[in-house]
Amino acid sequence: MSKSFFSAERLKTGIRVKILLIVVTALLITFMFPEGRSLEAEATVGSVWLQDDLIAPFNIPILKSEEAYKTDIKRAESRVYLVFVPQDIIPAKMEDSIKRYNEYLVNEIDGRIKNKPKDDEQPTFLTSNSYARIKAEREKELKKRSSSVSLFLKEAERLTRIIYDKGILGGIAQSSLSDSIAVRRGNIDQVVGRSRFIHKEEIKPELFKLISQTKIIDDLKAPLLEYVDHFIVPNLTYDQGFTEEEKTVQRASVGRFLGIINENEKIVGKHEKITPEIKLRLDSYKLAKASNLDEGSYYLQLLGKFLHITALISLLGVFIFFFRKRILADNTKLLLIAIMILWISFVTYLVNFIQVTDSMQFLVFVPAASMLLTIMFDSRIGFYSTTIIALIAAALRGNDYIFAVMNIAAGALSAYSVRDIKERTQIFRSFTFILIGYTITIIAFALERFEPFSKMVYDLAFAASGALISPVLTYGLLIFFERLFKITTDLTLLELTNFDRPALKELALKAPGSFNHSLVMGTIAEAAAEKIGANALLARVGAYYHDIGKVISPVHFVENQIDVANPHDSLLPEESVKVIINHVKRGKELAESYNLPQEIIDFIPMHHGTSVITYFYEKAKSTSGGKPVDINKFRYPGPKPNSKETAIVMLADSCESAVKSMEEPDQDKVENMISNLIQARIDDGQLDESNLTFKDLVAIKEVFANILISQHYRRIKYPNQEELERGD
Repeated sequence: MSKSFFSAERLKTGIRVKILLIVVTALLITFMFPEGRSLEAEATVGSVWLQDDLIAPFNIPILKSEEAYKTDIKRAESRVYLVFVPQDIIPAKMEDSIKRYNEYLVNEIDGRIKNKPKDDEQPTFLTSNSYARIKAEREKELKKRSSSVSLFLKEAERLTRIIYDKGILGGIAQSSLSDSIAVRRGNIDQVVGRSRFIHKEEIKPELFKLISQTKIIDDLKAPLLEYVDHFIVPNLTYDQGFTEEEKTVQRASVGRFLGIINENEKIVGKHEKITPEIKLRLDSYKLAKASNLDEGSYYLQLLGKFLHITALISLLGVFIFFFRKRILADNTKLLLIAIMILWISFVTYLVNFIQVTDSMQFLVFVPAASMLLTIMFDSRIGFYSTTIIALIAAALRGNDYIFAVMNIAAGALSAYSVRDIKERTQIFRSFTFILIGYTITIIAFALERFEPFSKMVYDLAFAASGALISPVLTYGLLIFFERLFKITTDLTLLELTNFDRPALKELALKAPGSFNHSLVMGTIAEAAAEKIGANALLARVGAYYHDIGKVISPVHFVENQIDVANPHDSLLPEESVKVIINHVKRGKELAESYNLPQEIIDFIPMHHGTSVITYFYEKAKSTSGGKPVDINKFRYPGPKPNSKETAIVMLADSCESAVKSMEEPDQDKVENMISNLIQARIDDGQLDESNLTFKDLVAIKEVFANILISQHYRRIKYPNQEELERGD
């Protein structure tokens, strides 16, 4: 492949890149097809088999339904007891610990008593009998306390043994325990009733009950509970690994098949209603057929899937080729559409892969893609893309016709709900339209297939979730795609109409005449664009920003020369032309510094195109002394307008300025002026690339004339107006 293929221009517009996009997109989607899905006539429960009798070509095992298989798995897992491993060393170790600590406490207490200083001499205010009686009472109290401490420590050892004799469970929450557990010693599991053991969370309540039956004084009961609890740890620990091994064994023992369809046995007969049992037989047949494919058949099926997806994508490509040339010319925009298709396809693949419930299909978010494409391009692209995306997603679900219809309905309504979006919060009103689309189709197909009411409600709940999430996804992804792909949506344009935007604010402050001129032009251009079916908002915003380059040297433009001498009177025509043309160059630079979209930047050079600056050209000819003057030196650099919107702004610019300069305009004069100016642009070839038709030009003339004439209406003079004007 040549190096030139990777040039920026080739990547943006090259035909080979477009073909590569289609092929790569189709290939990626092809590999998202679930294995074993044959592309034959699909059948759903409740429908009627319209094909000929289907006969089994070989012995086919009948698979259980996914729900039945999962139910059997759960039933098998429920038979597994939680496995606990005994730690026999722990009771002896902890009993030894408490004995040692008790001995330490006794020694500590005895030592303090022995080392206690002798009593002071008998106080003078006490008699010998009184002092002896008090001393005897103190010794009696010390003995009593010593007896209580001894009882405290003995009870602690006894309670510890009682608790460990029962066995303490740990490593898992009490609420997770069943009536029985498995105690594993070596490789042997012994199933024991749960009630024989104490769970770690039950230790304190059990101790409290035992302590209340002792002779310990009340003041020492709470300390005794905390003291014993400190020395008790679980000696039967839950082992998740062993438990999972047992569950794995039980899961492996669950059969995957219900029975077998013998060779030459009828799977389903013509005009037979599809029941859940027949649906299982059909699904089993398709999987068995796919597993029996040889290598050649496998690749042929893969080719069929690729051609299937390529055909669907090509249908969208044909629409873009004939009706959206500007999108076709920009590979970046085609890449964006491809990403949308791949995104929905991948979500569909994930939903198929997860296989939680059929209602998960409503979380594929086709409406989100519909809204994004509508906002970024237009409603027709949104609708056609929705149809193709829904069909591709339905193909990934095994040619699921119902899935396609549901998403086309919801996606189309969501696309039209954002067709004329004026602010970002309007995205969230689409929730209602998406839900309506899903609700109608869910009810329709449920009634058609005699589905139970509970299934209908379940589907509606998932549909409501999808309808709620889709606008949120749209809002978040829209900003991402606008920035990444530099897409200018109507929402972006609306934000640019805010006069507090830095570019417009600077224009209003530094060049107020040019700012007012731009506002008038915005009104004219918007009305004309709306009349001929062009993008009215784009034309208005383009008009607002077309002259921002005049902020560099506003005094050189007549609309800003208020009580100021015209600087061009002292300049040569060639010098004046350089100053005038410079506002285009500097305007582009300013627009880029303000991060304006390219669609708006295009208005800055294109509103003049390559037209001649007639005033200075004629002035140069009159001062040249008969020498020839090169007209190309008095032309703007261009390019010419390449869209209806930029062409309208070019015409509005010249017509508004010219009519404003008329001293006594009337309807005939204004109409003649507009017609002559437009004809001059046609003769000069300025509109050759704009796609404007003669019918469009007639409508534009009519709109321009009506608006410009209305702006120059006559007013009755005030009394003494001449004196007021002179300041008398």
